[in-house]
Amino acid sequence: MVALDIDGTLVDHEGVLPENVRRSVRRITAAGVPVVLTTGRSWHATRPVFEQLELPTGPAIASNGAVIVQFPPLELLTVRTFDPADVIEKVLREHPRAAIAAEVIGVGYRVTRQFPEGDLSGEIVEVSTDELAGSDVTRIIVRDPESSDAEFIDLAGRLGLHGVSYSVGWSAWLDIAPAGVNKASALAEVVAEMGFTAADVLAIGDGRNDIEMLTWAGRGVAVGDACADVQEAADGVTGCFADGGTAAELDRWFAPRLRGRAWEPAALAS
Repeated sequence: MVALDIDGTLVDHEGVLPENVRRSVRRITAAGVPVVLTTGRSWHATRPVFEQLELPTGPAIASNGAVIVQFPPLELLTVRTFDPADVIEKVLREHPRAAIAAEVIGVGYRVTRQFPEGDLSGEIVEVSTDELAGSDVTRIIVRDPESSDAEFIDLAGRLGLHGVSYSVGWSAWLDIAPAGVNKASALAEVVAEMGFTAADVLAIGDGRNDIEMLTWAGRGVAVGDACADVQEAADGVTGCFADGGTAAELDRWFAPRLRGRAWEPAALAS
């Protein structure tokens, strides 16, 4: 089976799905190979890509593993949450100008202040810090467009986060999830339910939130645009996104099968 990150792996930074990627994925699913979207996006932002790819009914992993759905029709299979109050207090003590958001599954976000245009999708409702901290959430997003990813890596270290999982994005973006929850933990759940093992999985991604997934999968591949940390964690590195790296990696393993020759999952571990 195949596990695919979305942004920077399936779509570009404008959200455009290239035809060669769509074609590669469609050939794979037509041959009966399961494809699972495994993304940091919320489910409501994941659904359009699921539909563009015309994926058959099956699972999808959203919110960096905190949410697993079956679609279509929509069924929430797993929702992991945590109490964000302590994390929010620590973040604002260390970085008072940060904007903080909490996902509302299938709808949008509650935010303490507005994020840069295009960062979030769906219904955006501005609330007080106390309101945001007052109920369990699937994840907390911390954002400051005036900072850098290096500054946010340092921020995460200063926060001394315990009892949660976290990852830093391409920019000054910090995703905080329930303890032990990441793309790999959710993928392990989905894979076991489908009767596969890690050795059967080809995973492709480009972000720091993909590191656990790329390490866990039988073959974890970083897109060529990925930062050094992600590339070092992967079993291999394909071409850059704009050069067709995602489609090239998919076609490398699955095109022979589509010509009538057997594909052996164990090959991914080699």
